[in-house]
Amino acid sequence: MLEDVKDDLLPIGQFARLCRLSVKQLRHYADLGLLPPAWVDPASGYRYYRADQARQALSIGLLRSLDVPLSAIGEVLSGTTAVQALERIRDELEAELARRRRTLATLERLLSQGLPSARVRLARERPQRVVTTRETAASPQDIGRATTACVARLLEHAHAPRAGGGQDEGPRTADVRLVGLFPVEMDEPIPVTVALRTDGPAPRGTRQDVLPGGLFARATHIGPYDQINLTAHALLAWCAERGHAPHGPIREVYLSDPARTPPERLATRLMVRLGEAAP
Repeated sequence: MLEDVKDDLLPIGQFARLCRLSVKQLRHYADLGLLPPAWVDPASGYRYYRADQARQALSIGLLRSLDVPLSAIGEVLSGTTAVQALERIRDELEAELARRRRTLATLERLLSQGLPSARVRLARERPQRVVTTRETAASPQDIGRATTACVARLLEHAHAPRAGGGQDEGPRTADVRLVGLFPVEMDEPIPVTVALRTDGPAPRGTRQDVLPGGLFARATHIGPYDQINLTAHALLAWCAERGHAPHGPIREVYLSDPARTPPERLATRLMVRLGEAAP
């Protein structure tokens, strides 16, 4: 009852206007435990708030305007883990922004060049001895990270100091032959494998394997790695139009050293095995 309400309490409607929130939002935040009312009338169920709760209510509104999810706002308001929570949200937003920029770059390429097409050739490959290492990508957006981790693991053991006694300048993919192996169907999680063509022993964290030979359809992608999907689309479309079902993963043979080659000039050979057994 209103006569039972203390003078320092505000009805939910008045408090909502004071904090630039809706009554519905206040009820939702209360249900989540973010902003419980100071007092609830046991007879009517009507909610009341103290004026000193306005700062917390306005802070919730500010954080929501910055796309901080409700699940993290409690951490921020608690004060004990506020910095860590905000840093995590910042990193997630930066990753999403980077993904959006890559998507925009791909759309610009489609606008300038049209739907992807590629010159496809048939080639017969022999089986190849390799060492491989694997990572699991949580989503298509995580494939770059997983691939980079695999490459770093292989390159750690692939180079010796340069000839002439000079100090090693670090990994150079132009000096080795790396092959990425990716499933045609991107069901999550996504297994990512990178192979290093070698007859030597398998270094720590890798295992010896054999890449099957056979008849392959292949095309060359020129451009950034994050636009390889355009050439992969064209290659798979070529196979589908001719009734060829891919047999095994898509292979990416890295022909350029990304440390020395501009992204727009990177060359990658894409290969799809057509299911014919190696001789």
